[in-house]
Amino acid sequence: MASCAWYRLLRPLLFRLPAETSHILILTLLGIFYRLPGAGAIIRTLFVRRLPALPLSVMGLRFSNPVGLAAGMDKNAEHIRPLSDFGFGFLEVGTVTPRPQPGNPSPRMFRLKHHSAIINRMGFNNVGVYRLITNLVPQGKPCPIGINIGKNRDTPVERAVEDYISALQAVYGHADYVAVNISSPNTAGLRDLQNEENLDALLRALKTEQASLAEKHGRYVPIALKIAPDLDDTQIAAIARRVLEHRFDAVIATNTTVTRPGLTEEPLAAQTGGLSGRPLKPLSTEVIRKLYAQLQGNVPIIGVGGIENADDAWEKLVAGADLIQIYTGFIYEGPCIVREIVRGLTEHTTAAGRHDLAEAVARARITARADRISD
Repeated sequence: MASCAWYRLLRPLLFRLPAETSHILILTLLGIFYRLPGAGAIIRTLFVRRLPALPLSVMGLRFSNPVGLAAGMDKNAEHIRPLSDFGFGFLEVGTVTPRPQPGNPSPRMFRLKHHSAIINRMGFNNVGVYRLITNLVPQGKPCPIGINIGKNRDTPVERAVEDYISALQAVYGHADYVAVNISSPNTAGLRDLQNEENLDALLRALKTEQASLAEKHGRYVPIALKIAPDLDDTQIAAIARRVLEHRFDAVIATNTTVTRPGLTEEPLAAQTGGLSGRPLKPLSTEVIRKLYAQLQGNVPIIGVGGIENADDAWEKLVAGADLIQIYTGFIYEGPCIVREIVRGLTEHTTAAGRHDLAEAVARARITARADRISD
């Protein structure tokens, strides 16, 4: 696997702690390390400077490589500099809500070690949108930054649009793109926003506000919609239809799943919450494939779910993704996973006889489509 040798030694110690405790601990230690003179330069030398060049443009934004960090790792935008120095092409912070909230009671995160998976029911714990901005601004933007927004749990679904508009207004001037999270399974009623009628009202309101904010700020900030993996074909088609109709800028596929594929013998599978990691991979990839068939490349897709190595990332891209994000794979494999994925994608590009990743992926999609037809 792609994990760093030093991380393989450290991981058993971290995994003796409760999952959320070790998450907080490693980010705290990283923050302390970065206060030392030259710490950032050391990390950049070990990671960023060893990355092959794999640039691409998506949503009108330029990315140094297609590997992003999914929302949830840095909920409050406190660790932008250290995380970017591991070589990510972009970071997504949040999910953040208009008002601070503590989230669900602990314990609320569980490792399924034998399956390289995590179940979480965090519940959008965060410091609120204005505190997030206060954390974000002094760090600058070492890479493109997405801000993932959601509604407060005590806001009824029928008033959810108000929360999303409020959050969009607050983050617009500080984000390179905004992700609209309507697919977390850990906020009651949130996934109801994926229903076509609710979705239509939300997307219309967001696009209207986006146009107003673009004029006010003098720049256009793309908006991406984050969807669940637990959708049937009719729901996927309906979402694609609304995304195209309202000219949304991207779709993030997918969030965590409430199903438990292949985990019948796993005791922790009984925990409520969203499942991420290796068992999610086939579900998320299939949603990407079906979504791409509906969108036909007219709206970019950010693929996330169960990516542990370059082959997983390539599979997501060929299925229809334009960018990819990792989270659980980063926890299990360590920060070297970014470099290994970028290197592997570079090898796939070279093997396709191309110098450009997008061209290599396009060629692979044609081949994959022909293979499916012949089958």
